[in-house]
Amino acid sequence: MGRKKQERNAFELKAEKNETVEELTARYEKRLYDLQQLLEIARSLCSTLDYSTLIESILYTCMCQMRVLGAGIFVLDDFETDSYNLSANYTGMDLDSQIEYVIQMNSPLVAVLNEKDKVFTVRDIQKKLPDDKLDQIYSLKPSLIVPLFQKNRMNGILLLGERMDLGDGTAYTDYDIKQILSIASLASMAINNAALLERSSTDMMTKLKLKYYFFNQLTDRLDLALAQGLPIGVIMFDIDHFKNFNDNYGHACGDYVLTSVARIIKNSIRSQDMASRYGGEEFTVMLPNTLKEDAMQVAERIRSNIESMNFEYEGKKVKVTISGGVSVFDKDENPVSSAKEFVEQADKALYVSKCAGRNRITYADKEITASEIKTEN
Repeated sequence: MGRKKQERNAFELKAEKNETVEELTARYEKRLYDLQQLLEIARSLCSTLDYSTLIESILYTCMCQMRVLGAGIFVLDDFETDSYNLSANYTGMDLDSQIEYVIQMNSPLVAVLNEKDKVFTVRDIQKKLPDDKLDQIYSLKPSLIVPLFQKNRMNGILLLGERMDLGDGTAYTDYDIKQILSIASLASMAINNAALLERSSTDMMTKLKLKYYFFNQLTDRLDLALAQGLPIGVIMFDIDHFKNFNDNYGHACGDYVLTSVARIIKNSIRSQDMASRYGGEEFTVMLPNTLKEDAMQVAERIRSNIESMNFEYEGKKVKVTISGGVSVFDKDENPVSSAKEFVEQADKALYVSKCAGRNRITYADKEITASEIKTEN
């Protein structure tokens, strides 16, 4: 045991001797309550694997436990990234639109923060790095900066905003620091687990979800829709004449087309929707709580956005179009019983689009879904 730890323990024992029974009881009751709170926090964070939901849960947990008005987390995007990004991982904080909230891994700030079991204030950072502006940190006016570690790797930087004064001041006590470090440890493990799932379920090239993950989520959504009577839309897309890009310009051009189309699809849907790379040059999109007219509108918007996009590869203009098929689950009109059947309906409609000349969207009506169309899949 180190000397400082011995002195701290001796001080705590002396303090306990000077306390009344009531004070001692109250203090230990608070510790027990806080341990129970940490257990509940651990359960909550470990039960959440959806990345965006987890980040939101961490932020609100920290705000509640530490009595702060805002919080944010800079996180690594993936294993190959060289920066920590704030993105939308904040609440209750005012961001400056002129500032890029990114911290490079080779930044002197990261070197300063790269110390376990320690928290920092803005003043601590300014003392260590007096010549660095660090607007991406200082502009947020954090009351505390907490590095998040998973094993020996810093996988995030937690910022706590302005602290509320509930009558006992706004300064953090040693006990508060222990609490936030415990929460930080739980948060870093949960972020790592969620990130692993996110990466294992994501296509590395297009950054869209993989087929198996899409089917798992669609199955869950169908069960929920059936119970609640809500509609769901599914779109299947296929890049027209994709083989020509590989044959005429090389596979690097094909990869460029794939990633560009994937990006347009992702940017054309809502945050609650899900796009996946179904396989090869095919993509699927799930639209929760979406009726036929809205699903067709989304599909047509994506088709139009891709058709009007100026694709250019190595100085050469490349014309890209897609075909699409749409199906909508309806408890009364189209009560599909499985995700496989649901996607096959959209696939049949896609096949009709391709046979009709491509670069168009077709809805899987009753005639199409009942047909014996032999798709290419």
